[in-house]
Order: sequence, then structure tokens, then C-alpha cells
Amino acid sequence: MTQPDNHSVRSRLIRALEHDDPSTRLRAALAAGTDPDPELAEFLAGRFSVEPDFFVRDMLTWALTRLPTSVTVPLVLAELNRDTSRARSQALHVLSKLRDAAAWPSVRELIHDSDADVVRAAWRAAVVLVPPGDEDELAVALVSELGRGDREMQLSLSRALIALEESVLPALAGVASTDEVVREHARATEALYRDPDSAFSLSWEAAKRVAATGGG
Repeated sequence: MTQPDNHSVRSRLIRALEHDDPSTRLRAALAAGTDPDPELAEFLAGRFSVEPDFFVRDMLTWALTRLPTSVTVPLVLAELNRDTSRARSQALHVLSKLRDAAAWPSVRELIHDSDADVVRAAWRAAVVLVPPGDEDELAVALVSELGRGDREMQLSLSRALIALEESVLPALAGVASTDEVVREHARATEALYRDPDSAFSLSWEAAKRVAATGGG
């Protein structure tokens, strides 16, 4: 029996990944990762940023990690220049999975981004990709974001800081803000660091301040 050529296989996968049915797209993404084809890398890198289904996006991310980073990293980095926050945040998520040092400078530039989804993804990616020896510097940079956003956003930042392990306490000790929300966020982060099983909590007064500024 004649085997289908690679071009035909790619064409079928691309059509399936663009199908209206998410189950069809999920199976296609699984197939793309099971039999990695570098010729599909550009399509996959562009597809994950527009894919509406979480599970399909997750499978597309896995498919990209199955390809050589020399091929995927430049393509995913290019997605950081897209206008949509979904494309940029998803690209950061993929970069955190690829764990390639070449992505660090681009990720570092986004840890103060104005978009909430993008900056949270940048925090998560940054603590994965930070070069050895730069953890203290990153901790100080992340601490400057304390007090930003609602409770979930603040918890995301605290988790990123805690992932830096011993670098977090000196950075928190250097917080000298007059803003009560910032100070409370620093306190809650240190408490969570010392007891990871404890609940993340801000004081009632700080919580009211967050609500008053529209963050919660």
C-alpha cells in the first residue's frame, strides 16, 4: 500500500487543527506532537495564539516542546510582538516550557507589562528562565510589582517570588513603600514563603484599599 507523502500528512493535520470541532483539533495536536515535524513548527507557533480551547492549546504547547528549540524558540519569540494579549501570554507560557536560555532577554522585558494576563505569564516564565546568579536581581524587580492588581494577581506574583527561594527574603526586606497595600502584600508573601501550606491573605484594611482602587 502506498504511504501518504509528508506534504499530504501536513495538509491533513493543518485542516484538522483548523476544524470547528475542538475534539478534532485536540486529536490533531496530539498527532503533531506524537510524530514531530519541524515543517509544521511555524503553523503550530501561530496556531496556539488563536486557539480558543484550553485543552487544545495545552496539547499544541506540548507538540511544540517536541520540536528542536532551535526551530521553535525564534518562532515563539516572534509571537511576543502580536497585538493580542492571548498570543503574548500564551507565547510566554510556551517559552517557560521550552526552557531555552535564549528567551530570557525577551521575557525579562515583559515583567512590568501593562497587561495583566501578559505580566502574570511573564512572571511565571521569568522564574523558570532566569540565568543562574541573576535570581536576586529578578527578585528585586518582581518586588517592585507588589500591590498590583486584585488578589489573584497578587497571589501570582507571590508564587513567582517564592519560586526564587532564598532570594525572596532579602528582596522583601528591602520594601520601604509608604503604600499600605504594598506593605501588606510583602507581609503576605513572606508568610506564604515561610509556610507554603498557609492561606494567602491580606489584612482587611489592605483588602479594602485594593477594592477601592478597582483592583478587586
